[in-house]
Amino acid sequence: MANQVGKWAFLIGVIVAVVTGIGAGLNAAWGTSAWVTLLLVVLGLVVGFVNITTKEVQGFLIASVAVLMANTANLGSVDTLVDPLGGILAGIIAKAVVLVAPAALIVALRAVYGFAAE
Repeated sequence: MANQVGKWAFLIGVIVAVVTGIGAGLNAAWGTSAWVTLLLVVLGLVVGFVNITTKEVQGFLIASVAVLMANTANLGSVDTLVDPLGGILAGIIAKAVVLVAPAALIVALRAVYGFAAE
């Protein structure tokens, strides 16, 4: 049951991140709502606590670093070629970071605790 909750939390989080990232890229007020950010953080925490097993830790943390690093790309400059595409891409990645960062923090802290407990 808990595994299903984690899967649904991740799926809902990705959908919310993409939809609100598009809204943020288009400068829509609903795309930058604090409630959306809170929802993504809570969903990320659920994913981190419930969905990632011990053998998935390394792969998940590497993927998390990749998502976090993608946020540093200057995608807004794509707007000079195809206006609002760069902003939309940047918005989607920024919202994905809000989802993934709390999950990565929980998984990393669990891994550190596991190392310290040995």
